[in-house]
Amino acid sequence: MDAVRVLIVGMGGMGQEHARRLLDVPDARIVGMVDPSSAAIAAARAEVPALEEVPAFGDLYEALHGVPADMAVIVSLHSQHLTHGLACLEAGLHVLMEKPFVAGSVNAERLIAYAQEQGKLLAVSYQRHLEGPYVYLRELVASGGLGRILAFSAYQSQQWLAGTTGTWRQDPEKACGGQLNDSGSHLLDVILWVTGLSPIEVSAVIDNRGTRVDIDSALAVRCEGGAIGTFTVVGSAVGIDDVWEDIVIHGDRGTAFYRRGTLLVARDGAAAPVAVPPDDIVPDGDPDRDFVEVILGRKAEPAAPAWCGLAVARLTEAAWESARRGCAVSLMA
Repeated sequence: MDAVRVLIVGMGGMGQEHARRLLDVPDARIVGMVDPSSAAIAAARAEVPALEEVPAFGDLYEALHGVPADMAVIVSLHSQHLTHGLACLEAGLHVLMEKPFVAGSVNAERLIAYAQEQGKLLAVSYQRHLEGPYVYLRELVASGGLGRILAFSAYQSQQWLAGTTGTWRQDPEKACGGQLNDSGSHLLDVILWVTGLSPIEVSAVIDNRGTRVDIDSALAVRCEGGAIGTFTVVGSAVGIDDVWEDIVIHGDRGTAFYRRGTLLVARDGAAAPVAVPPDDIVPDGDPDRDFVEVILGRKAEPAAPAWCGLAVARLTEAAWESARRGCAVSLMA
């Protein structure tokens, strides 16, 4: 093919961001955009002028019959991800899904199985898989640079509660969860991906802070092989610009810290961690370009395959159940 033809489903802020990235990919061409809101389509055209002549549709099925496409980027409401994903796969499109993949592990397994049945690619738009510091950490762990992983701590805070008040993100029917299932999904994913750990038990305390969805969450996790760790996701933060994240990974031979752009590593019993030279960290990529490269056969697999979304769904579900029951919950089949 001369170019991968892309259909963007959902033209809110993230849909527009995907459009901007795809417009920078020479081998991609946006052939359609879908959103039931004419205001959202108009806003997308205003924010991204290059979309002015791109056909717009208020209904996904109309779009699938209206323009030929090779790939769909699904950025619709979380509750619509499964239906939209199945429809695009049935129509013969490869699918790049925004986080948090789909609602629940059962739906994740269903979508993965259908993609395999259709022989199509399915991936999650977890951009941290393509950000240099996280790539460095994953390779460091995989190479044994920290030894056997013993423990980790992952912290995220954001003014999510205030920023999402009155929006669909605090509607459990549309969002299928709160902060843990939204921005927090990135935090859970990147730890599981970087460390390669598999959680087997979780104990969680969650506070909705007077809303209908989770806002603040504290998870204690036990993994296969004996590693333990914590996830703290604070959506009620005040005085935080954008998102603040701190990650620490402890092994029996060293420790790594990643704190808002600064990566520090202590190896082989060093007295203190030292900063990783910038030249040792690969440049950031983006999930849209990455997925196009896979479709064209230039890469073996997407940076964040669908199983990453399934792993996060399983851990998130177990955390919610633990908080409801007030006890530890096993993730073992």
